Amino acid sequence: MRKRLVPAMAVAALAAFTAGAHADVIIGVGAPITGPNAAFGAQILRGAQQAVDDINAAGGVNGEKLKIAVGDDVSDPKQGISVANKFIADGVKFVVGHYNSGVSIPVSEVLAENGVLEISPASTNPRYTERGLWNTFRMCGRDDQQGIVAGAYLTEHFKDAKIAVVHDKTPYGQGVADETKKALNGAGVHEVMYEGINPGDVDFSVLIAKMKDAGVTVVYYGGLHTEAGLILRQLADQGLKATMMSDDGTVSTEISSIAGDAIDGFTFTFPPDPRNREAAKGAVETFRKAGFEPEAYTLYSYASVQVIAEAAKAANSLDPATVAEEIKKHGIFKTVLGDRSFNEKGDTTNPDYVVYRWKKGEDGKYNYNQLP
Repeated sequence: MRKRLVPAMAVAALAAFTAGAHADVIIGVGAPITGPNAAFGAQILRGAQQAVDDINAAGGVNGEKLKIAVGDDVSDPKQGISVANKFIADGVKFVVGHYNSGVSIPVSEVLAENGVLEISPASTNPRYTERGLWNTFRMCGRDDQQGIVAGAYLTEHFKDAKIAVVHDKTPYGQGVADETKKALNGAGVHEVMYEGINPGDVDFSVLIAKMKDAGVTVVYYGGLHTEAGLILRQLADQGLKATMMSDDGTVSTEISSIAGDAIDGFTFTFPPDPRNREAAKGAVETFRKAGFEPEAYTLYSYASVQVIAEAAKAANSLDPATVAEEIKKHGIFKTVLGDRSFNEKGDTTNPDYVVYRWKKGEDGKYNYNQLP
């Protein structure tokens, strides 16, 4: 019998396939690692990395180890697309990210076309999961849920106040502001001002002058912590004694360093603090021992990796489409956030928002606490 000779190219291809079969499973983390929202990027990256470390220490997923690839989107949609294309070129099949809805929405379309599953820890605009894409999931709630809670709080406590609704013109900021406005209007409360600012603005004197002319006593702001902190400080500096409320995009202790003493009394919406959950106890201790406080979206990012890993194990597959189907049909996932499950759209079935307020503690430092 004649022996068949295998061409050198075929041998090389076989070797590459064999090596690839045992390659790491790369999870892309897309977030603002630099720029004004880097505090949130740090939360998302640290959460995902710790989850990967813990899962690998327990044996990995389906015999494979997980590995993180980082993409810095700088909260910019165009940069987010560049990150997505780099992930695709590098063989990433799962993405934890992005932070901004305005980034997650266009990025998810690129990822869907290229077979990549995405779980966002933080993007709350409803459109992210309302387009019927197979690959979009979120660990957090939605603006139309958060806006109801904010609107109800303002209606209960400030029904007769002169309210200004301000937003940063982004899908996230304007989205949550509009949902809060809708809730207010539905309860018979109508704002005296509705204004937009631009992300990156630093001087709000014209806006505040308009507020003074309108007699504003309450400000609702839809946007992120940097601009919120500056508005708070400038309200105080310009002598307008107005109560300010905002959203989950302001949940960073950095805002107090921006706002200074004006942070006192500032309120915002966010889910019940995940750091207090029994399921998160071990992870929280690990973060704190490493000198990192896992506030806001840190544990949401950790849970996103947990869901990917558990769904892959249950499906006995690392194919993103198969994992996506498993996430939707799986039922309850045990995560650091507690029990989590997902509907056909990819939204969590466990959304919950409450109100927090900043105040000075007995130690003279400002911090935020959930209101009863």
